[in-house]
Amino acid sequence: MNGNEKTESLDLRGMYPAELEEFVISQGWPKYRSKQIFEWLHKKQIRDTEEMKNLPADIRIKLKDHLIGVKEELRLTSKVDGTVKFLFRLHDDQMIETVFMRYKHGNSICISSQAGCRMGCDFCASAIGGLVRNLTASEMLDQIYAAMYIMGERISNIVVMGTGEALDNYDNLIRFLNLITDEKGYGISERSITVSSCGLVPAIRRFADEKRTVTLALSLHAVTDEKRRKLMPIARSYTIEETLDACRYYFEKTGRRITFEFCLVKGVNDSPEDAVALSRLIKGINSHVNLIPVNPVTERNYRPGQDKDIYNFKNLLEKNQINVTIRRSMGRDIDAACGQLRRKFNV
Repeated sequence: MNGNEKTESLDLRGMYPAELEEFVISQGWPKYRSKQIFEWLHKKQIRDTEEMKNLPADIRIKLKDHLIGVKEELRLTSKVDGTVKFLFRLHDDQMIETVFMRYKHGNSICISSQAGCRMGCDFCASAIGGLVRNLTASEMLDQIYAAMYIMGERISNIVVMGTGEALDNYDNLIRFLNLITDEKGYGISERSITVSSCGLVPAIRRFADEKRTVTLALSLHAVTDEKRRKLMPIARSYTIEETLDACRYYFEKTGRRITFEFCLVKGVNDSPEDAVALSRLIKGINSHVNLIPVNPVTERNYRPGQDKDIYNFKNLLEKNQINVTIRRSMGRDIDAACGQLRRKFNV
């Protein structure tokens, strides 16, 4: 058992109801206490066991050692759009980022799945410094619970698209999904959750076999294997065709439309020819393209193109019957791109 697994086994928030019941019984407490504890943790999202008012004081004290949450280190609020970026400190002093975004349709939250990332995508700040460790399911959950507690607002959409490759932390991701959607807890619909991947083909197929209703967002970012290999090391292991086949398989198993994330980098992948090639690549796949003007990163030399070029790219996709939107840039003035804020605290 590694340290990560040990933390998960001790943390009440990461326990399934049956595991929590087993823990309660092992302490010599009445079995029904497990349901009360689960509700306090997941339905009411308490931050301290002292808030568990229907539990005896001795139980609340005992539980303190088994509630391992994230702690707010820093909070930045965008003056442009009200986006809030949290820097959370973990029990081992690792830092992770979480972004709270307000939309007309409700509040969304983008959470991290790892401390650092080993995927090495060339335009992403998260990859600088590599992977430190996986986050536990509890640490993924508590980013959401802590943000809601601090903001005093509920979340209606969850995006696992922050620092890390979610499918590289597969078991903790599945535990997180099971807990956040549990009807006895927060109970959010799987249809309100998006999981992003840079293209771990075997893991995408494995995830498809779960037959969930989670949206898969595939980071494509290039229309040729040669160009994609320069941007994304994962492309050295899996070709675009292999990756798209896995996406087709995901739709076949789940019935969920695929989102293709395409980060537009000036002079790299944003030409009219790239737009036409992208249209041909994904034609026939039930999908939606999310165009993302690259967020400038200090350590990288990538820059977004002019607005007219971005809209021209979008228009060319639409002319070829591709569903497409341009992602609204959120929180650029507060280092809201993945990994930027964390880097400032870890250099």
